[in-house]
Amino acid sequence: MSILTILFLLVISTAAEAQRKPSNITLGSSLTPNSTWPSSSGVYVFGFFPQHDSSYAVGIFLHDKTVVWTANRDSDPTVPDDVVSLLLSPEGRLILRRRQGQDEDVIRLSTTIASASMLDNGNFVLYDSNSRIIWQSFDHPTNTLLPGQRLPPGKEIFSSVSETDYGRGIFRLKMQNDGNLVQYPINTPDTSPNSYYSSITDRAGSNINISLNLDSDGRLYLLNGSLLLKNISDGGFPTQGSINLMRLDVGGIFRIYSLSLGNLTMTRRWSSTDDECVPKGFCGVNAYCTMTTSDDAPVCQCLPGFVSVQSGNNTAPCSRTFSVHVCPNIDDRLKSEMIRVESTEWDETSYEIKIMSEEECRKSCLDDCNCEVANYVGNECRKQRLPLRYGRRNSRSSNVAFVRITTSTVPDLGGDTDHKIIMKKERRIDAIIIGIVLMSIGVLALSISVIFVLQKRKVYMKISNEDGANFVEGISLQVFTFEQLSEATNGFKEEVGRGASGTVYKGVVQNGQKMVAVKRLEKDFAQGEIEFQTELKTIGKMYHRNLVRLLGYCFDGDNKLLVFEYMSNGSLADILFNQEKRLSWEERIDIARDISRGILYLHQECETQIIHCDIKPQNILMDDNWRAKISDFGVAKLLKQDQTNTYTGIRGTKGYVAPEWYKQQAITVKADVYSFGVMLLEIICCRKCVDSGRSEDEAILEEWVYDCYATGKIGSLVRDEMVEERKVERMVKIGIWCVQYDPSLRPTMKKVLLMLEGTVEIPIPPNPSSFLSSI
Repeated sequence: MSILTILFLLVISTAAEAQRKPSNITLGSSLTPNSTWPSSSGVYVFGFFPQHDSSYAVGIFLHDKTVVWTANRDSDPTVPDDVVSLLLSPEGRLILRRRQGQDEDVIRLSTTIASASMLDNGNFVLYDSNSRIIWQSFDHPTNTLLPGQRLPPGKEIFSSVSETDYGRGIFRLKMQNDGNLVQYPINTPDTSPNSYYSSITDRAGSNINISLNLDSDGRLYLLNGSLLLKNISDGGFPTQGSINLMRLDVGGIFRIYSLSLGNLTMTRRWSSTDDECVPKGFCGVNAYCTMTTSDDAPVCQCLPGFVSVQSGNNTAPCSRTFSVHVCPNIDDRLKSEMIRVESTEWDETSYEIKIMSEEECRKSCLDDCNCEVANYVGNECRKQRLPLRYGRRNSRSSNVAFVRITTSTVPDLGGDTDHKIIMKKERRIDAIIIGIVLMSIGVLALSISVIFVLQKRKVYMKISNEDGANFVEGISLQVFTFEQLSEATNGFKEEVGRGASGTVYKGVVQNGQKMVAVKRLEKDFAQGEIEFQTELKTIGKMYHRNLVRLLGYCFDGDNKLLVFEYMSNGSLADILFNQEKRLSWEERIDIARDISRGILYLHQECETQIIHCDIKPQNILMDDNWRAKISDFGVAKLLKQDQTNTYTGIRGTKGYVAPEWYKQQAITVKADVYSFGVMLLEIICCRKCVDSGRSEDEAILEEWVYDCYATGKIGSLVRDEMVEERKVERMVKIGIWCVQYDPSLRPTMKKVLLMLEGTVEIPIPPNPSSFLSSI
């Protein structure tokens, strides 16, 4: 018998001996967030541990709080707020018990549990009445392998979302049935273009039983049955007073760590790669990974002319900030140029490869209407369409990428150079004159405003000192003191919502007779007193069944508060993205009609035309009768009479913001139409507009919906819902029209409502853009 075989049998026997230790958890045992079920040595414990945003999850962790296994990770490991205990019930179930008595299984089994043990090797084991193991955590690894644990053929482990969120992340390490240990991004096929690490140990034939194993000294290796196939890491790390473990980190690299049980320090011993930009999918499409020089950390950088659709999220895609190039070019105002990006590597999806010089490659792509990127590799010009994926900067690479950027230009009308210089000077003089006039008007307006503010403050102080208890709805807004609203909200105790401009609290006025929602605006809210009160009084005059009613306000120094009618059933986002609260198709379409009626009122029917600027599910609230009402005018833009557009800084929420915001073009009511279109697609599909947890083809909702529409796969948008395909197709066509890149192609809200009500025909919509719709 070989030495290796003897060592292997010793490892197996040691693990078996550990598993034969008597059970220490009996039926009726329970845990709270302040207690645990420890192993006999106390090194490993089973119980609650902190999850992100001050909540908890359940799993196994070392006594230094290093998490090695997480329960319910495939769905959501976060423990609900109303859970009071974890219980091994007398009926033989491991459950989370809620305050109201509902139970939720931590581990779902068809066999009754008789007892449980937290073993000294880190394995949590459940037994039946005959002391046989019916479940063990070693068979269900999450992101970590412990000594003696194995990853069998066909199984995989997943990274965590973040260092504080232990849900399933975006990378996976798979022990394939062909004998290869391979790493991929999630939601991708097990194919070579998606892999970024391989053990290169595939074996043909039927006698393959290759598993990944970890020894106590940190040696990570592959076994084919009982025969050593390959050492992944050599090990040899200290074992006295230390525990060596393997973990697939958040960034997609798997590593060996040593935890010193004495001083509880974690030391990195070995990594599958030292280049943190190697993992594919670390950055979203049209972005590439690069290392910062300051802290040697990987960051994602968008291609020139692109911005991330979700700031702070590496995996979010980057989308255009410029008009889509059209071929043939029917608009002379659009001009393309090729921007050079040095030393980057991308996934290879070329439609044409030719040998030529670098300059010839740039010009060839510029002259080719189908070419959006040209990668010059060696002496080859590789033409590609967007989007680009799996991008990374490699300083040692000589690759060059040429990215097509479309810019808006004024056509050259000809004429001599001297005439052009004169015209420029005349325009400069005109600009100076206009500037002086505007400055004079500004000084005059400021003087008038100061006088008006002083007079208005006297009136306000008088009102603030009065009782203010009479609530006169439908006539004017009620003015409150800060003390009144502080008392109404019990010291701003119960928070019911939070937005970009402030926090919303539940309150009671009229001697406890009327529920209200009090929004406390941030102190740096940009408006002054006059603009604040003028706009509020304008909004206060509005009344529509699909708008949340503004009832009153408070302006007391830095304290600016708005008082709205209280909406008892929360926001559309609360129910739309919650599978347990999923509404029927007809209910969702009724909500879409309600929202369109409210927007139509803002755009055309109220005294002052309003662009809401932040239409999204979180700003659609549901009343007692489940009627949808538009809320949060915190970023709304009022238009003066005869004004059809405005220029202003970017407002709203990424993912719902129309492309014209990024291009610094005039903003019209069509910006709200775009946001409504995005939300309509969300209402149809019951999912968010950007979902980095989905596959690349489905991550951007607009792109996926149009692809399904164009390829006749409408049914996949509503999955198992029993809805007539023609009804779905009709709503999808409306949504696609609303999210057109060009504002002039989008319908008005009146036209949208008519289409939703089925009173007008809906023509076939064009593709909103040639690839990833700009957001």
